Amino acid sequence: MDLRDRFFGNGTVEPGGLPVANVAWSDPPSFQLLYTGALGIDADLLREVLQDYHPELAQATAELIRIPAPPPLAGGAGSPPAMMGLIAWGRHVVKVVGFETPMPRSVLDRTVGPAHYEAEIKQAAYAHASHIRLFYAGYDPDVLEQHVALAAAAAALARFGAIVTMNETAHSSVPAPVLLPHEEDGGDTLRAMRTLPLPLLYCGMVVIEPEGEPGVWVRTYGCPVFSLPDLAIRPGPEDQGQAIFELFGNVLAHMRNEGLTFLPGDTIHAGDGRALKVREPKPHEWFLRSEGRILVAEQVGAEEAGKT
Repeated sequence: MDLRDRFFGNGTVEPGGLPVANVAWSDPPSFQLLYTGALGIDADLLREVLQDYHPELAQATAELIRIPAPPPLAGGAGSPPAMMGLIAWGRHVVKVVGFETPMPRSVLDRTVGPAHYEAEIKQAAYAHASHIRLFYAGYDPDVLEQHVALAAAAAALARFGAIVTMNETAHSSVPAPVLLPHEEDGGDTLRAMRTLPLPLLYCGMVVIEPEGEPGVWVRTYGCPVFSLPDLAIRPGPEDQGQAIFELFGNVLAHMRNEGLTFLPGDTIHAGDGRALKVREPKPHEWFLRSEGRILVAEQVGAEEAGKT
């Protein structure tokens, strides 16, 4: 079956057969990669990089085709893809769609602008010339495994000169090398991808300064994808960004691992005698809108915490 047919879900899934995209996902997870120049990605080399990434990918496949440029669209609207393909192993299939054009600046403002890494990398990202979009199109129902598959595919594609990997839904991005194997992974890079703190890439954590509101807030994006509430906090003078990142990461991991969620009025014990009570956003807190639920964490004293 032709790659184009299988890309659009036409074909029969068979053990050991060619990958066929699963088009049953209505809104699949997606990552994006930015490149400084044209997309010069060789499918055979990409397959080798994938197979070297982790033993689970030893039989990974990579298929890519170039798409001839069509006549210019009326009014210059839109950017047709220049490349398409499938990456696959086991139950996972990832769609690859490449564009020889930059992404809209508004997307970078949401994903790269608020990220916490070197200004030089951000400058290179804003100056990018081409990009790739990855879409999960496999058969694993676990949302975390879907994101791990995207991370592995993004890591392999990062070898071809990617600057950053983004998760537009989560308003997050990381330098592309973050997803590559590292010595501290102990040879199990997929385990490292499975235990990434959710707010790093799979979800996102952003500092916002709402108009008309004094001070700043910190909130997450993208947690409802994992059937979890987004979280928000108005930091106090003693709160540091890393501490909030760890707090949000620990709370999200606890809810996911235990299969539970906090409800308005519940208290989170954050260690060192600190307690936070969660509530729903107030009507005037328009800047805390979320695709699902969002909980606001507020510090409470020991006496009030002891009542819960």
